Amino acid sequence: MGIRVGILALQGDVSEHIAAFRRALCIGKIEGYVFPVRSAADIRGCDALALPGGESTTIHRLMEKSGIHSRLIDFTGGIFATCAGMVLVARTVEDDPRIRPLDLVDIAVRRNAFGRQRESFEADLEIRGRAPPYHAVFIRAPVVTAAGTGAEVLCTLDQHIVAVREGLHMAFAFHPELTPDPRLHMLFLKGLV
Repeated sequence: MGIRVGILALQGDVSEHIAAFRRALCIGKIEGYVFPVRSAADIRGCDALALPGGESTTIHRLMEKSGIHSRLIDFTGGIFATCAGMVLVARTVEDDPRIRPLDLVDIAVRRNAFGRQRESFEADLEIRGRAPPYHAVFIRAPVVTAAGTGAEVLCTLDQHIVAVREGLHMAFAFHPELTPDPRLHMLFLKGLV
């Protein structure tokens, strides 16, 4: 059956994550299955989860209401977190006390650090160990303000940390699922096999 990748489907860009992971599995010739996760019970049997971009306070509230929040704290598989997902996996959220982060990646984050929706932008990034540059899409993006010793910094933009990896987890301030470049999804998947 291969790797079972669940995509948190409470709010945000779920279909884009499903398509990106299916494409990465195919290109990487990795056996696996990608499906939406809507309840705590859906997490059972997942080897990996994607926490998509969206509105972090809304996703957090829905995770708590559905029981997914407590299930994720004990999740032993890999997590691929983008934008709002990065906020949720952090140890600390500096600017929003409404969010109780999962404390899965040793980072502190600040939400919407690059501005609101109208300040969204694209940039070519140098990802550690990956060439050529990665074309990234930033939409109301967070930024990592501090990374602990367990978090490997994969990328910075204007001296701001925008991508990290810790163990099986990867977190991005940008949206890899919105580009045709599968390299980051494949890097994540290969870390699981």
